Amino acid sequence: MLADPALEIHNQSGAVIASNSAWQSSQKAEIEATGLAPTNDAEAAVRLTLAPGSYTAVMSGEAGAAGIGLVELYDLNSVSNSRLANISTRGFVGMEDNVMIGGLIIGGSTGFAKVIVRAIGPSLQSLGVSNALADPTLELHDSNGAIVAFNDNWQDTQAVEVQATALAPSNTREAATVAYLIPGDYTAIVRGNGGQTGVGLIEAYCLP
Repeated sequence: MLADPALEIHNQSGAVIASNSAWQSSQKAEIEATGLAPTNDAEAAVRLTLAPGSYTAVMSGEAGAAGIGLVELYDLNSVSNSRLANISTRGFVGMEDNVMIGGLIIGGSTGFAKVIVRAIGPSLQSLGVSNALADPTLELHDSNGAIVAFNDNWQDTQAVEVQATALAPSNTREAATVAYLIPGDYTAIVRGNGGQTGVGLIEAYCLP
């Protein structure tokens, strides 16, 4: 595990708009008021009010430390005109249990949300990412651990539904699934087909 994580928030131009390496060192009262304060003093957190746009959270290890970490994002104002529309995470996909995991929570108590979840790999090469995962697979699990969707190559299943979102992956070996999810916790898992390893990207979009 990553013993001493540091956190930076970047805006769409790449500028750092917030950073933290020990959550109690700044905004302690504001973070405690959310009910989401980290349980370890060495963990990092920031509380922000953001204008609509794209933002990036970067986690690193203090003094060059390495290890497994978790980045979380919570929308604290569910009645705002703005809402969380997309989350994505880039990381290394290894073998066996060393998969890449992304979580999402569908809020509310009734109804459902329409989402598309994607696992991107080969198209990262054109963006300058070395060692991109050549053939990702995607599993979507509910809060009980049951698989509610699986995909390897996005055109194999739901091709029409995926294309209709205008978010179809650019490479046929990449994975995607469109799902109607009731309120609850969900986990997306990216693996390499046939035990492949490499850098992958997991994305979730809330659709109209």
